[in-house]
Amino acid sequence: PETNQTVKDAIWQYKHDRDPKEPLLKFGRCLAHFAVDTDLAYMTTELKGKRTFFLPFNKGDEGGAGNPANADGFRSDYLWKQTWQPDSLLEIIQHFLQVVDILDDKGKKTGKRKLIFPRYHQLHAVRGLIAHAKAQGPGNNYLVEHSAGSGKSNTLAWTAHRLSGLHDATDKRVFDSIIIITDRRVLDRQLRQTVQSFEKVKGVVTAIETQKSTKLAQALETGADIIITTIQTFPFVAEKVGEIPGKSFAILIDEAHSSVTGEATASMKSVLSAKDLESAEDAEEGTGGDDEDAVNAAIEATMKKRGRLPNVSFFAFTATPKNRTLELFGTPVQDGTFQPFSLYSMRQAIEEGFIKDVLKNYTTFKVYFGLNKKIEDDPEHPRKKAIALLKSYADLHPHGIMTKADIMAEHFHTQVRQHIKGSAKAMVVTRSRLHAVRYKQAFDAVIKRDKLPYQAMVAFSGTVKDPDTGLEFTEAGMNGIAETQTAKTFEQDKYKFLIVAEKFQTGFDQPMLYAMYVDKKLSGVNCVQTLSRLNRTHPDKDEPVVLDFANEMDEIQEAFQPYYETTFLTEATDPNKLYDLKRNAEDFLLYYQPDVDAFAKIYFGPDGTQEKLRPILDPVVDRFGELEADQQKSFRKAVNDYVRIYSFLAHILTFTDSGLEKSYQFLRFLRPLLKVRKEPLPTEVTDEINMESYKVSQTASGSIALINKDGGLDPISDIGTGEVREEETAPLSEIIHYINENFGTDFTADDKVKYFAEDMKRRIVEKEGFGKAMDPAVNPSPDSRRLIFGNYYEDALEDMIDGHTEIYKKLVSDEGFAQIFQLAMFKQVLKALERRSASVA
Repeated sequence: PETNQTVKDAIWQYKHDRDPKEPLLKFGRCLAHFAVDTDLAYMTTELKGKRTFFLPFNKGDEGGAGNPANADGFRSDYLWKQTWQPDSLLEIIQHFLQVVDILDDKGKKTGKRKLIFPRYHQLHAVRGLIAHAKAQGPGNNYLVEHSAGSGKSNTLAWTAHRLSGLHDATDKRVFDSIIIITDRRVLDRQLRQTVQSFEKVKGVVTAIETQKSTKLAQALETGADIIITTIQTFPFVAEKVGEIPGKSFAILIDEAHSSVTGEATASMKSVLSAKDLESAEDAEEGTGGDDEDAVNAAIEATMKKRGRLPNVSFFAFTATPKNRTLELFGTPVQDGTFQPFSLYSMRQAIEEGFIKDVLKNYTTFKVYFGLNKKIEDDPEHPRKKAIALLKSYADLHPHGIMTKADIMAEHFHTQVRQHIKGSAKAMVVTRSRLHAVRYKQAFDAVIKRDKLPYQAMVAFSGTVKDPDTGLEFTEAGMNGIAETQTAKTFEQDKYKFLIVAEKFQTGFDQPMLYAMYVDKKLSGVNCVQTLSRLNRTHPDKDEPVVLDFANEMDEIQEAFQPYYETTFLTEATDPNKLYDLKRNAEDFLLYYQPDVDAFAKIYFGPDGTQEKLRPILDPVVDRFGELEADQQKSFRKAVNDYVRIYSFLAHILTFTDSGLEKSYQFLRFLRPLLKVRKEPLPTEVTDEINMESYKVSQTASGSIALINKDGGLDPISDIGTGEVREEETAPLSEIIHYINENFGTDFTADDKVKYFAEDMKRRIVEKEGFGKAMDPAVNPSPDSRRLIFGNYYEDALEDMIDGHTEIYKKLVSDEGFAQIFQLAMFKQVLKALERRSASVA
């Protein structure tokens, strides 16, 4: 300390005074290079001169970067007192240090290699998990909350491999098989490659990539060491493997969220829970006692299998735990809260420079629009549905999409493209697949119009039909490549915009993403995961930028705050709420206890089939069909609430009331049969209005500050009475007044004229036969083409009288203004036709 030199001086010395070609310092010869002072430590595995990148190797201090005060010496003495001790260092070399091949997106070697040395939080988490599992054995749950971009895949892979070789004090293997589950329908290729690249002996890792369970069943039966699969595969296991007696399992869950609390996990637990061969055979054959005893035994066994299993431990990894995740996998504390077993917070990751602060440069915009009634009548419509339709009408309006695409493209071209040495990219987050399609079309038009040196790609699932044109679109068709190649192709420098609808909002790792343009409401975990696509670091990347057209700054802050430091659950969910939910469903008098008992006798009996269950359920469905639509919605909500909450709580608690389990199975099978009578949407409302004005204005810009405090999540509380209020109707004029009051502003005459001109241009250009009539090859005379335009112009003007009375009156009364306006429109239309012609070419 007396020299006034710090870890920064050590890093500078490594970068400038150490020759990477020196034999001792070469890649792979030296395992790790540490830069250390009395407070901080940083490390790297490869020297690259000035391009050397050092990672922090610190404990963290009160939720942030650095190391805590040390009463016995320097803050950084854990390095030589713990990490660098011979037994610790040998363990790191044996179990953690990895030299791995860098693979391409198809899993083929690229010829490049990298050396992986664990960061402090990774080393600490894995050692803690292994020590606890060795001492306590199976039957425990663990939650690892590590920030997005902090290397969770590596931590998970190290944990899996250590667990697969873990033996207790008597040298007995703690877990017979390690099962890694990813909550994605397509097995995460990156996760699989990471786990497989860490295996020391070939064949330790078995990846199950198909939905068919044969291979998975074989892997479980033969005791494969590490099995990688998806949560969706597990229901198929029950068909292939009745029970697996006398074995213990470690289940590692990637990005654990509430989806791991459903019936798929119940099926998995059922498969893994038998204690011995005799109990497995008894369950299979339904032996013992009379029918009633057998049914009761089956109900009791099912309830036990739902709860915590003594032979199964769960290890959940996530950056953004929900309340259910914390209650299911978190560590209970004496004060009644639930905490993660291991934490590497978002705040620490940002302060250490390991991830970028995505809230540092945040700008919000608000979209304003004005509607008016173009019909004389004032029909009544369901108020909520009509308002939703009119908002959607404005959101999808070609003028609105094009206006926002113009702002995004201009912002990228003037303020983003030069970043990351000219390699910066942007993501456009849209609210639906149809929005994504129209944004792609708008970006293509803007890029061609302004001759921008970029290309845009789109990402969405399935096929989208545009209701206005009847045309169908797919991701592969719009991008011109196979859907599986979207992420890899986007790496090419010419592709700057990735327009997404749900896809790539989670799990997408692209360090070149520098800007995000948000046109979708975001909240909670989805908000954090989406914006975190920007947080990946790059040596030439400074703080990213966000332009948000749909959310306010305080809404974004509210979503991020719980995950900034420690995330904890304030208290457990009250199981007594189940009885309230059960009564909510029973109060509709559509079914009675004898119905539930008859269902349970068949369902839990040895010969239960769907065919035998339907005669019990069908009368309930018939009575449901006689209800009014609002009552149907209320009952279905009551059923859904009970099924959802019971499914969750049954994974935490072992209930003793068999009536709860019987009601759960009865309502679970009834739920998909309840088809709520859909009332037609008042789609005609969009034919009865015109958009008169449209404006996008910036509302705020700056950094969204998060508070340095732990984030408490409340237990599940979104449980209502099941009642759905009957929707009121309102006159069209009142609905339009509400829209204009809430989404309008003080529009200037220029705002209205600008929108009017854009709307007219679109109407004229899209008119059938206009393009051909204006083609010089068809009609070479300029005067003739001007005359043709005049006719179409007059027709469009007449069509727009109802929606734009003020401007129409000015065009009719002010001859000078009318001539200027028509000439400007003529020039704009010619430009539009030129762009369309170039696009076709």
